[in-house]
Amino acid sequence: MANLSDCKPLANPTCTKLPQDFSPDTVLSDPSTYRRIIGSLQYLILTHPDIAYSVNLLSQHMHEPRPQHIYLLKRLLRYLQGTIAFGIPITKSNLRLTSFSDADWAGDPVSRKSTSGYCSFLGNTIIS
Repeated sequence: MANLSDCKPLANPTCTKLPQDFSPDTVLSDPSTYRRIIGSLQYLILTHPDIAYSVNLLSQHMHEPRPQHIYLLKRLLRYLQGTIAFGIPITKSNLRLTSFSDADWAGDPVSRKSTSGYCSFLGNTIIS
């Protein structure tokens, strides 16, 4: 659908500094294609929680994706290309529930909003 099946993989799903100029993309600049891909990525979050932030960020622009959003979507798809074999292992262990959280203060350089995250384990298996 996005013509990126043979792309080079990336190690990071997003970037902190966007380039000044964006090359045009006729396939992903169509809003309906953009929405279809983002919808598929929202389901993928269940098994790839590492892309949750990026997908949330991109899904906020589904009605009118701009060139910078298309650039970030391409980066995310290239990241997924390199992490196809990754997954969440589920192992038999104790049933102790443990959670961890972290946050930064005004970490977004544009909006000065804070970002927070958490993870919860049931035994040795991450569940959220």
